[in-house]
Amino acid sequence: METRMNLFDTELGTKVGKRIYAVSQVIQGSPLPKSTQELVQLRASQINGCGFCVDVHGKDAAAAGEDPARLGLVAVWRHSSVFTDAERAALALAEEGTRISDTNGGVTDETWARVREHYDEEQAIALVSLVAMINAANRIGVILNNQGGSYAPGNLATLAS
Repeated sequence: METRMNLFDTELGTKVGKRIYAVSQVIQGSPLPKSTQELVQLRASQINGCGFCVDVHGKDAAAAGEDPARLGLVAVWRHSSVFTDAERAALALAEEGTRISDTNGGVTDETWARVREHYDEEQAIALVSLVAMINAANRIGVILNNQGGSYAPGNLATLAS
């Protein structure tokens, strides 16, 4: 199946895409560790089936030096030994925040307590915002059928300019 449309081919789509990218830049500049940001975005994108975003975040994480074994284990993070307790809390939040309608109540108090155990106020709001924004990007990507596979690491800024 081919991509249905390019978000950046219209004036409105370009405005939306640039604003989504601008919010992601704010989050990237936050004190939330970059590796955690990529792991969270990768996991949410896997859940949502967004091939383009899985491609982007997997490749960008690898280019930033993330261990390929860890990237390969993100989908099964609960059954692996390569993630810190802080990363596990962030991945749990990513999953519950992505599957809100499946969990009958959203993020559990237990998951939120683990997040707050490992992340301060600024990091926690960055994490919550990151989960919200990657889910928005995933939905656009899936609806438009954006394909993964051809992304060049570090090229996201070029796509949104």
